[in-house]
Amino acid sequence: MKTLRFGIEIETVGQTRAKVARAIQRVVGGEAFHFGGAYDAWHVTDSRGRTWKVVRDASLSGPGSRKAEVVSPILRYEDMDELQEVVRAVRRAGAKVDSSTGIHIHVDAAPFDAKKLANLVKIINKQEALIERALGIADSRKARWCKSVCQDFLQKIEREKPKTLEALNEAWYGRYNPHPQHYHGSRYHGLNLHNVWFRGTVEFRWFNGTLHAGKVKAYIQFCLALAAKALKARSAKSAKRELKPESSKYDFRVFLLGLGLIGDEFKTARLHLLANLSGSSAWKNGRQDRRAA
Repeated sequence: MKTLRFGIEIETVGQTRAKVARAIQRVVGGEAFHFGGAYDAWHVTDSRGRTWKVVRDASLSGPGSRKAEVVSPILRYEDMDELQEVVRAVRRAGAKVDSSTGIHIHVDAAPFDAKKLANLVKIINKQEALIERALGIADSRKARWCKSVCQDFLQKIEREKPKTLEALNEAWYGRYNPHPQHYHGSRYHGLNLHNVWFRGTVEFRWFNGTLHAGKVKAYIQFCLALAAKALKARSAKSAKRELKPESSKYDFRVFLLGLGLIGDEFKTARLHLLANLSGSSAWKNGRQDRRAA
């Protein structure tokens, strides 16, 4: 998972794009300037020549001048500490999140072929109810911005077993679509494969808006671990796992450990990812009385 390149989009409200851009510049160095264009963007060219963007997003709440979506450049795992400092700087600059904001994480699609992408779809479909509960996704967001895996698409890949990205493209769009448009309706899924053909990334759209640097890191680690699992797996099963709320914390912890998020390095990630769930992370059915045991 640490070899995969990634990027992140962090939606914020309550502060101008200029001030958000200058907050980023204080962390990454380089130059901040008003780029303009359709998204009234600010660009920050950092000390390594990479461009961080702060753009307007019409879907966010509040005045248009205070809608600021931070779009990172292509990052590597060793950039995580700097990214966390960027998140903290944006928060200190006065940016906020609300129910209209979210986080989108992109993982480089280059290592994936059709089979590995199908593995990813199946892994997520199997655990999707648990993932959605763990991430605390509101029903309104699931209905519009991060829908569950399309069952028609899943049935197609189960039945047809696409061998090429072109065949997978046809299954995703319903027809072969080599040049998809940016705002194609199929993009609004928690797992968005539209971006494989539009931008060259696998996009994960589940996450509620946050400017908590630890949560941001946990979300990225989770996506990278999912991607790595799909890349390594020879095959995957897609049958949905029944959600049991009373043991959901234990079940999700087991899932995270199966993804490789094991040990002290990922202790904080597990803490954040398990926080919304019920039950005990160590005992599936609650801790038994020792004498009765």
